[in-house]
Amino acid sequence: MGDKKSRYFDTGATRDTDEGKLDYEGFISPLVLERFAQYMNKHRYQSDGNIRDSDNWQKGIPQTAYMKSGWRHFMDWWKEHRGIKSKEGIEEALCAVIFNASGYLFEILKEKNVSK
Repeated sequence: MGDKKSRYFDTGATRDTDEGKLDYEGFISPLVLERFAQYMNKHRYQSDGNIRDSDNWQKGIPQTAYMKSGWRHFMDWWKEHRGIKSKEGIEEALCAVIFNASGYLFEILKEKNVSK
């Protein structure tokens, strides 16, 4: 039973070890993910009244657009950090920074996978 490749449970069940595997549950907070989803859902509603698909951003947004938007929201985050009120507040700013960084990274990974 000292096998390093398996875990043994009191019930008799066995599983491979989780050694070397990504710990998604530990790396992501459900509070943060839920708040980010609320932010994303809020921004599905466009000024013309249409509602965009939740994955609309995955169709492709130029990295320059993510960078410019990211900096605007980073400035709001920085203001809030310094005790200066921003237009939409700290949570909106942080969610927007997460969105822009994620979108930028998505474009890099998408291109990387296409190039293979």
